[in-house]
Formats: sequence, C-alpha cells, structure tokens
Amino acid sequence: MLETLTVQDAVELAVVERSGFVESRHAGAAVVLSPDGEIVARHGNSDALILPRSSLKPLQAIACVTAGAALEGEQLALATASHVGTDRHAAVVRDMLTQGGLTEDDLGCPASWPADSTTRDEMVTEHGAPERIRMNCSGKHAAMLRACVATGWPTAGYLDVDHPLQSHIRDVVERLTGEKVAHTAIDGCGAPVHAITLTGLARAIHRIGTASERSPFALHRVAGSLVRAVREHPWTIEGPGRADSLAVERLGVFAKYGAEGVMTMVAPNGATVALKVLDGSTRVGTLIAASLLARAGALPADEVSALLDALPLAVHGGGGEVGRIHLSPAL
Repeated sequence: MLETLTVQDAVELAVVERSGFVESRHAGAAVVLSPDGEIVARHGNSDALILPRSSLKPLQAIACVTAGAALEGEQLALATASHVGTDRHAAVVRDMLTQGGLTEDDLGCPASWPADSTTRDEMVTEHGAPERIRMNCSGKHAAMLRACVATGWPTAGYLDVDHPLQSHIRDVVERLTGEKVAHTAIDGCGAPVHAITLTGLARAIHRIGTASERSPFALHRVAGSLVRAVREHPWTIEGPGRADSLAVERLGVFAKYGAEGVMTMVAPNGATVALKVLDGSTRVGTLIAASLLARAGALPADEVSALLDALPLAVHGGGGEVGRIHLSPAL
C-alpha cells in the first residue's frame, strides 16, 4: 500500500506553548523554492508522496478552463476555492451553473451546512437544510460541469476517474508537477485526488504562481489569470477573516490550503512553500508557510507578524491568553 511520509521522515514544524511549557508539537515536511524555482530549503522528506487534497484545486481549475470552461474574475477564483458557504459565495457558484444551463442538482458534491457560522445559524433559524452549493468545493464542481458543457462531454458521471474531464485533469496535473500520478484516491467532495510528491506539488504551484497572462502557452495564460482573479477577490478563496483570504489580502500571496495539513503559498516574487503536517492539522499551515517565506526574504517579517496576530494562534487559559502556537525553533 502506498503511503505518505512516515514519522521518521518528519521534522518538527510548529509547537504549541502554554505558560512556558511546550504542550504539543506538529511534525511534517516542507520545501521552499526560490523565485526561479530552485529548491533552497528542505525540512523532512519532501520527496514523500502526499494527497494534496484541496491544494490540488488550482491545477483542477486550470484544467477546467483549458477544457473550455469560460470563467473569469470571481467565478474563476471560486473554481479554486475552499469557500465557507456564505450567501455571496453561493450566489457566484449559482451564476456559474446558470450560465452553463446547469442547476444545483447537477453538482456531484455532497450537501453541506456552510462553514461560516453566521450563515449556518441563519439557515437553521429559517429551517433550512444542507445544500450542495454550500459545500466548500461547490465552485470546483461547478467549474468541472462548465468544462463538460463547453466540450460536449457528459455531465453525468463527471466525477468518475475514467471520465474524459478527469483524464484531462490528470494530464494537467502531470504536466504541471513534472511527475506521473502515483495513485488516485477519492477526495471528501467525491472528486478524484492524485498522489504526488510534496516537491512536485511545490513545483506545480510555483509554475502557477509565476505564470504570465501573456505567455504563448495557454496553460500558463490561464494560470496567470487564475492567480490574478484570486488576488483581486481574496474573499472568494476561503472567506472573510479566514486564513487563506487574509494571507492573500494582506501579503499579496497566492495561498491554498488542503485538508489533512497540506498548505501551499507563493510570494509576490515567486518564492514558494509547500508543506504537509503529518498529524493532519490545518491550524498551523499558514503560520509555517508565511514564516518560511519571510525567513527566505520573500515576505516582510513585520507584515507576516501582523498576519499571524490576526489568526487564531493564541493559547487560552482562564479566559486569557497564556501562550501561542509558533514556528518550531528547530527550523
């Protein structure tokens, strides 16, 4: 059976400090690329296989557009988002569907309550129910359906591994990572997710984050448009006050987290970080990625510090702050 990095492959990436006592440790692996794509730092085994989970969405979104999905602006950004299901997010996804002659019933993702607590409370008060359009991957699924409509592929079964759309996505993943897919699993939303190395993911995200909309290659032009869409509409990528949206808004980065502790981030100058937290925690991804980019000189340390102050990294006790989660001193 294939597997991700082992405990022996991992290094300490972050620690949880309570009242001067290190209470917990987050181990994993990380790789840092220079603006020109060269590896400048490795922490742990970055050649180990991972399932990128939602960090694969930028590659999937690019594949959908190159297959014919005519998306731009907020719709293009929602195609790569893990959104929290606010009414604003749902409205954009609904428009994506309507403009393709599709409905919410065409979505193959499971129904879900929105992750945004205010929206969820409002829906409960109004006796609402979980909806597919509120699921955090609904933008990706709408983009996949739009690609099928544009190309003439059947929308039924669009999540099947052997569907023409999924074959095209796999090809794009291999082209951007420079690797053959080692294994294909089913993501939480029902879509195929491909096992690649952490370094391969970093290289793909670097190529996307540094792509030019004036490139002679369609794949790179679409990637450049995708990054611009996210930077112009940071609320789309996750939601107001959420880590990815805050990082994009405050640091100008291209950031995309994934479930089970995966995180990717590209600085404005092209320096890139990809990491996997071995215990699957997502609470430290932005902290580690932004800190490593600051250490590499790609982000201003004071701006990273201000971002981290806005994230839920405080450790509380008795109603007050008694510690913090911070980058491991071993890095």
